[in-house]
Amino acid sequence: MKTYTPKAGDLEEKWFVVDAENQILGRLASRIAMVLRGKNDPRFAPHANMRNHVIVVNADKIRMTGNKWTDKVFHRHTGWIGNLKSATAERIHAKKPTELLRMAVRGMIPHNRLGRQMMRQLRLVAGPEHNHKAQKPVVLNLSKTS
Repeated sequence: MKTYTPKAGDLEEKWFVVDAENQILGRLASRIAMVLRGKNDPRFAPHANMRNHVIVVNADKIRMTGNKWTDKVFHRHTGWIGNLKSATAERIHAKKPTELLRMAVRGMIPHNRLGRQMMRQLRLVAGPEHNHKAQKPVVLNLSKTS
């Protein structure tokens, strides 16, 4: 028996919608990354883009436990000498409400061409409405049990 490997033509696009209201940031991000990667599909192949699109509504209403809003500091470097930029989670959330979730999901998927393709399949919306109704997304329940 030969091992089945999905080809690009065999895979169809699937659209999912997730409500992020009152969800904890890291737990939600890990479940979204799993769906984007395709690990919830029995035909999963680590080298293939499984063509799962995820729309996250209410991405601005995520939660963080403890004092992470003020204590968690994110660092980035511009590439120039002495230009290390730092910002707290609260400051990033105030400036761009969906950026914390985007950064969390990005850290949980491969850091290569495949991961960049997967990130293009993630849509984050700050409010309750999205403009992808024509794709007929399936509501994905990412509760504690899944």
